[in-house]
Amino acid sequence: MLFKNKNFLKTLKFRYFSILNSLQIRKLDFFIKWTFISVLISILIGSVSAIFLISLDWITSTRENNFYLIYFLPLVGLLIGYFYHFYGKNVEAGNKLILQEYDKPKKIIPLKMTPMIYFGTIFTHLFGASAGREGTAIQMSASISDQISRFFHLDIDKRRIILLCAIASGFAAVFGTPFAGILFALELILFKKVSYKSLFPIILSAFGADFICQFLGGNHTQYFILSIPILDSMSIAYTIFAGILFGVVGFLFIQMMKIMTDFFKKTIKFSPLRPFFGGIIILFLILIFQTTEFIGLGIPSIVKSFEQSAAFSSFLLKIIFTVITLSSGFKGGEVTPLFFIGATLGSALAIFIPLPTELLAGIGFVAVFAGATKTPIACSIMGLELFGSEAEVFIITACFIATLSSGYNSIFGTNRNYLFRKY
Repeated sequence: MLFKNKNFLKTLKFRYFSILNSLQIRKLDFFIKWTFISVLISILIGSVSAIFLISLDWITSTRENNFYLIYFLPLVGLLIGYFYHFYGKNVEAGNKLILQEYDKPKKIIPLKMTPMIYFGTIFTHLFGASAGREGTAIQMSASISDQISRFFHLDIDKRRIILLCAIASGFAAVFGTPFAGILFALELILFKKVSYKSLFPIILSAFGADFICQFLGGNHTQYFILSIPILDSMSIAYTIFAGILFGVVGFLFIQMMKIMTDFFKKTIKFSPLRPFFGGIIILFLILIFQTTEFIGLGIPSIVKSFEQSAAFSSFLLKIIFTVITLSSGFKGGEVTPLFFIGATLGSALAIFIPLPTELLAGIGFVAVFAGATKTPIACSIMGLELFGSEAEVFIITACFIATLSSGYNSIFGTNRNYLFRKY
């Protein structure tokens, strides 16, 4: 009996150490494999993002120095619409396609999404429409990174990790905010189907892509909030009030995008003609207002809003220009225009809200973005990365209040406000 017990103990001990060694090998294998994949994603996405940012700088300068280019905007819109209609229908959904593939994976995102969205965005900016850059960065990142899934024959769960790495690295590289990029990816998929071990490659990809992008010359605009008021009940009350207004404007942007997208689809059946007529409307508006302030990224106006109060018309006109641009079929992102809208609105609010102009511009910068995308954690962290931790209470408060007051929907789809989720 004693002999049998000894054999049993030996067998148990052998199996215990075999399982332990197996787990250690698996952990080591996971670490090596995903380190290699993450570094590969970092190099690819960091490089592409740097090229994209450098291109945008050149494009913006070229457009501003050659005003006549805006007269070709309708024809360029027709060209973009033509290529997407005949060659890019399976990638036209953009960021929504990436989210669909995460929720219900079906097929690898086509690599052609990268050149199509890149050149579509470049031409959109060169000829005078109003768009951003994060949508382009994320779409390029996802279409390039997803080819790794094909190469390594990754299963559904591992492919989801690849897509999250792509979103985080694209966002981090184009804005220079890796922490915000990581959280943006997680919030965008509503924290669904995420394992703790997947955080390692997501974090490594985001920081790696940001480093590569900056190393290759992808520059990011610097913003500063130097005047921070005393933290008391009144300053928080003013911040909450401003946050509600930022959320309402985020809601307005979402609704206008939906209304105008439906309008163009219902009234113009042949899709290439939508950006053609959208271009005519934008050209008409530019000539009426005799300014290029509301086209392109609008970075100079954002910087200026931190220095002096903006006119109330600024954020409204940027909404109009951007909604017409994107709903008619031009390419680019919504986020930088949302920065413009939020910063100029916050700057204008300084006229009657007794908080520093630069603080209101800063919290508006991220809070309208939070309201429109339903990503308050990522936007709060982005505010801290861009403006410093001194204004953290004001930034976090405004972002969450804006998200709560902007309804259920986001620019990425319906019912995406997880703060209203019932547990």
